[in-house]
Amino acid sequence: MNIVLVGMPACGKSTVGVVLAKTMNKGFVDTDITIQQREGHTLQEIINLHGNDYFHQVEERVLLDFDGEDCVVATGGSAIYFAGAIEKFKEKGKVVYICVSLETILQRLNNIKTRGVTLGKGQTIADLYEERTPLYASRADIIIDADGLSVEEIVEEIIRKTGGEKN
Repeated sequence: MNIVLVGMPACGKSTVGVVLAKTMNKGFVDTDITIQQREGHTLQEIINLHGNDYFHQVEERVLLDFDGEDCVVATGGSAIYFAGAIEKFKEKGKVVYICVSLETILQRLNNIKTRGVTLGKGQTIADLYEERTPLYASRADIIIDADGLSVEEIVEEIIRKTGGEKN
């Protein structure tokens, strides 16, 4: 079974994903890294060179092309927009939303200009948070309220809620 992590940028998907994969003896895939490898550019460079629409097309293709098994998958923050990809992930595992407050996101997100976040013209992180959080909540199989939890506590909660086993 795959465990697919979704959530806002800076919610901890990649960090938690690595520890979760090690703890559960699963593979680990970060779809943002896959995008960068396919395109030969950082996420921010892709957005700067080609725009948000192109970036989303590449991201959706990477998500739909994923065919791994027994993996922890850390997705990009905008993965939740691609319902077909989310449904495909649900066929082979659980989609887990790492939920943190806007305040936590704003505290952690100190590299917004270089991180590769697809913001529309005039859009703020708060706007993005308001737009995406209902999607994360409605499309996830499991929601982890991660505010105030350590990485280890989040991992334990994911294992408990997915019925997974530590190895």
